[in-house]
Amino acid sequence: MLRRQARERREYLQRRAQEERLRRQRDKKERLRRALDENRLLPTELRREALELQKELEFDAPGAGEASGNHDDEYRWAGLEPPKVMVTTSRDPSVRLRIFAKELCLLIPGARRMNRGHAELGALVAACRGAGVTDLVLLHETRGRPDGLCLCHLPHGPTAHFTLSGAVLRQEVGGLGGAPLAAPHLLLLRLDSALGRRVGTILKHLFPVPRPDTRRVVTFANEDDVILVRNHVYRRRGRKVELEEVGPRFQLRPYLIRLGTLDQGDAADVEWRWHPYTATAHKRHLLAAPPPAP
Repeated sequence: MLRRQARERREYLQRRAQEERLRRQRDKKERLRRALDENRLLPTELRREALELQKELEFDAPGAGEASGNHDDEYRWAGLEPPKVMVTTSRDPSVRLRIFAKELCLLIPGARRMNRGHAELGALVAACRGAGVTDLVLLHETRGRPDGLCLCHLPHGPTAHFTLSGAVLRQEVGGLGGAPLAAPHLLLLRLDSALGRRVGTILKHLFPVPRPDTRRVVTFANEDDVILVRNHVYRRRGRKVELEEVGPRFQLRPYLIRLGTLDQGDAADVEWRWHPYTATAHKRHLLAAPPPAP
């Protein structure tokens, strides 16, 4: 088992390194093509290999420079089998965090909750790998208030870290019946930048493929780089559609994406990290694509 995991990890890293080299090569070709089309001086770092790149450009098919491989191919078999999600908490959770973990299992169809106990992170990830779990969700809290969510895709990653805020439980939403358990339709709103698509890919693969006639919708809406998570059911009454929120309700803000799993910690490569203390941090919109120039 350990040898197989090590071999799969090596193959995964080799594929990712190869796709990164191809991406850098495509970027160089695109920069050379723009310089030639606009009749500008070639960039200094491309002058030595400009002739070789130009020869390769002659044989590239139209649109080949826009094709991009998914360096994290852990999701290539998504949809063939329903995901197996495990939800757990930090050690010694409060009552509110336990309730929130139970309601998160209602939000994600097929998710199961596991009592953390005194298990260490390495043993937790190893047990999930052995049980065939595809995603591990770890919840954190501060003084009884849920304030953190870590989402680890198994067996090789990636791991996304989110700040969690504004958690509202189902009984606090009010006017609720039974919890809907059907696989929902997903709405990913304003997650159209490269980072937004990456975060959307990580979130949407927690959910199985829904049936076309399901009456449940889960929304991930981006507002100023904060992802609002809402759970609704709808009913058709003649020409009108009635929408009812069934909870839970919370907000997510990503701040770190690593290419490894939770047990690797700082040893895993950092794919993206939020830098809030730069001079232009308040002007940037990371999850949404910039508006088109007038």
